[in-house]
Amino acid sequence: MNFLFNLFLDLEAENIPGLLHAWRADAMTFLQHNLPKLLLVLVGAFVLIRVLRAVTGKLASLREERFAQGLRAQQIRTLAAVMNSVGVFVILFVAGLQTLSLLGLNLGPLLASAGIAGLAIGFGAQTLVKDWINGFFILFEDQFNIGDTVRAAGVKGVVEEMSLRRTMLRDDDGTLHMVPNSQITILSNMTRDWAQFPLKVVVAYSEPSDRIVSLLKQVGDDVRHDPAFAADIVSDIQVPGIDRVGNGEVEYLMLIRTLPNKQWAVIREVRRRIKECFVKNKVQAAAPGRVYVADAGVEAKGA
Repeated sequence: MNFLFNLFLDLEAENIPGLLHAWRADAMTFLQHNLPKLLLVLVGAFVLIRVLRAVTGKLASLREERFAQGLRAQQIRTLAAVMNSVGVFVILFVAGLQTLSLLGLNLGPLLASAGIAGLAIGFGAQTLVKDWINGFFILFEDQFNIGDTVRAAGVKGVVEEMSLRRTMLRDDDGTLHMVPNSQITILSNMTRDWAQFPLKVVVAYSEPSDRIVSLLKQVGDDVRHDPAFAADIVSDIQVPGIDRVGNGEVEYLMLIRTLPNKQWAVIREVRRRIKECFVKNKVQAAAPGRVYVADAGVEAKGA
């Protein structure tokens, strides 16, 4: 055993000068050829990241100034953040591969292992990838904004928060629904550009139709030109006429078009003025104990 150990020491002592010479030659080759390329890769990656961040930051700031009064700025900031993070990842990934190659490491086994691992992760994260892709197009196409009332994935509510992965909706009773973006296949936005509410007014069959239509148009014009509501109403309130006749009553239709989410206050005011107008002009109700105004699609019921 001692003989073998001494022989190993003798061989190592004879090879030390050769090893040092080889190391010196490799170091000189690396310093002359690979080190400048490595520095170029690192500096290039740093410059590209700074340029990417400057471009996305400028995009977000310009959009924010332009849409200072709206919610579009938040979507642009989200898209800019996504572009920044994805771009930085790609730049660092490519720079890392170039660095490992310049350091003399064999990338074949590493890339093969990464490919197998990525395939396994891809199969396990298909839904997550679908969430991100669908969320990206929701933001990019401006399908809805925070504060909009939408119906998606079988639920309806006001959009409180949105990201690439999920959308949070608050319904009328306060329940918060968290909807994965991959589940949003059909989206209904009820507050885009304008909102229209069909209001139905029920009176007795014996009331003259022209008189009722005239009174309803008068109420609509009064609300339309009221300074408290004029800014929220986008067009004249229309009274097309009779919508239904039957059971000793006549149902008249009013169409009220307002800005998004402003229809409820306007409708309440229209209902109040219709009641006062009918009382003032002694308009007969449809039947004893029946209300005058019913929501669209909801029949008036006895008190």
